[in-house]
Amino acid sequence: MTPVSTRPACLDRANAAIYLAISESTLERLTREGSFPKPRLLSGRRTGWLVRELDEWLEQRPVSDLAPPANTGAPKPIRRRPALQAALTAA
Repeated sequence: MTPVSTRPACLDRANAAIYLAISESTLERLTREGSFPKPRLLSGRRTGWLVRELDEWLEQRPVSDLAPPANTGAPKPIRRRPALQAALTAA
């Protein structure tokens, strides 16, 4: 049997933020301000955003003249605590 792969109809807060490349706090702020789609009640205490409405909101965003920052996609350096670094170099 071949597995079925479908696009989700709705997303929870964390995945909606990831889908739109914004932080969860920005998503919450925009929702409170009324400039973002409201979540739908999926069950007793579960809410989610319709992907269709997220796509519509995204399409309505203005086009930017700004280029992405120069460091976009650049790997971040690994930061280690001095004690951990000493243990790694001693090994």
